[in-house]
Amino acid sequence: MKPTIALFTGDPAGVGPELVARLLAEGDAAREAAILVIGARSVVDEGMRAAKVQVDLERGPAERDPPRPRLVDWDRLDEAGFAHGAVAQRNGEYMLAGLAYGLELCQRGIADAMCFAPLNKAALRAGGMRHADELHYFCEKLAFTGPAIEFNVLDSLWTSRVTSHVPLRDVSGLLTRDGVAEGIALLTRGLRAAGIAQPRIAVCGLNPHNGDGGAFGREEIDVIEPAVALARSRGFPADGPFPADTIFVRATRRDGTGYDGVLTMYHDQGQIAMKLMGFDRGVTVPGGLPIPIATPAHGTAYDIAGKGIANQGAMRNAFALACRMGYARREAAAA
Repeated sequence: MKPTIALFTGDPAGVGPELVARLLAEGDAAREAAILVIGARSVVDEGMRAAKVQVDLERGPAERDPPRPRLVDWDRLDEAGFAHGAVAQRNGEYMLAGLAYGLELCQRGIADAMCFAPLNKAALRAGGMRHADELHYFCEKLAFTGPAIEFNVLDSLWTSRVTSHVPLRDVSGLLTRDGVAEGIALLTRGLRAAGIAQPRIAVCGLNPHNGDGGAFGREEIDVIEPAVALARSRGFPADGPFPADTIFVRATRRDGTGYDGVLTMYHDQGQIAMKLMGFDRGVTVPGGLPIPIATPAHGTAYDIAGKGIANQGAMRNAFALACRMGYARREAAAA
């Protein structure tokens, strides 16, 4: 049994359409999943032209388990006239419509998961998105009020964070025992949903040298250590806190003592390390939502859009992860 994936071509001004075209042309994607492609005909055709590939897509209604990749009928199917490399309101409206339709297919049980090519936040906001990021937009569209956070995935290592798109000066005041413990729980659930039954989680400190016993701050003592203990008591075991400047060395050890996931306290603690280790392979997962979603962690690369030279690694990894999560969701629904 294969999952059905709603695959959206992303920002029509960026590299997304050509990445999707190459993904479909390689053939492995169709063996891993039934695919419903969401995109305008003109955008899909331009993606194939840029990637120098030709993919024979079915065209028709969005239905579960199509026998081969299908370009689905939707209200933006015939839209045309997108230019490469430019932020535009119409592009943002198109992206929001594509995301909303992908979510709808998952909610209706037609698709098991959604994968989308890179988006541009400036264009999304120009198109009407009122949120800081796509995660909060998804929460609104799904009427989801539970805890949610962004996961970043590089090969077998996942990271998450307690605070996200906030000023650095506000981070300390936003850290609470319950918030850190919930971050551990969310990361554990995300790893379990991806097939890791007993994930190992490492928790990052906030201050230099992990606070050095309170000399450089007490967040580790007063908030983070109690949060790790609280998470363990709730059935979500984790270790730490560990110093931020060595936690990724510890997590990536291959001698059996490494970790599956790292929970950081703020955005760049994890993002800098992950992008240094593999910018062209990283995947972003909006975590905690009732629908599995994955996308490349890199952006739209306007400067090379349409040239057919964008690295395919992250798009391929995002699709593979969406397939694993979609398969798990489908199995759970059938149980």
